[in-house]
Amino acid sequence: MIKKEVAKMLNEQINKELHSGYLYLEFANYYEDESLPGFAHWYIIQANEEFEHAMRIRTFLIDAGERVTLTQLAGPDLNFADAKAPLLAGLEHEQYITRSIYDIYEKALELKDHLTANFLQWFIEEQGEEETNAQQLIDKFDLCGGSGSALYLLDKELSGREDD
Repeated sequence: MIKKEVAKMLNEQINKELHSGYLYLEFANYYEDESLPGFAHWYIIQANEEFEHAMRIRTFLIDAGERVTLTQLAGPDLNFADAKAPLLAGLEHEQYITRSIYDIYEKALELKDHLTANFLQWFIEEQGEEETNAQQLIDKFDLCGGSGSALYLLDKELSGREDD
């Protein structure tokens, strides 16, 4: 049985993961408007991953006999100065999600909720990958100079991302 305090934090995390998906869909919308369909594709896949993360936590809570509570998601209020801005916002958001996962993990350890701590190991590893991917995308964008034929080629590369 998982601890109630940890279950509450996991419920909040579900909503954060759903918000992440919503945010990344907004990034995809921006890139579609900027005629960068590869970037849009990359973020659509990213959004799907975030929705899958929410469902993984939901299933864990239900299997543990806990009630899942969703809250209303606020729409992202974003205005981007350029095509790099969503990439930077994405990395910052992934770092926020990582801190949130760490907080839940630390609380689970503190309360000796070993089942949840074990469950969160996958998320800790996943967040490492998420932050690396976000940083690599920024690095590639910087490498190509953010314009011209190099940006076109990067966009083309991103269109090849497949769902995991």
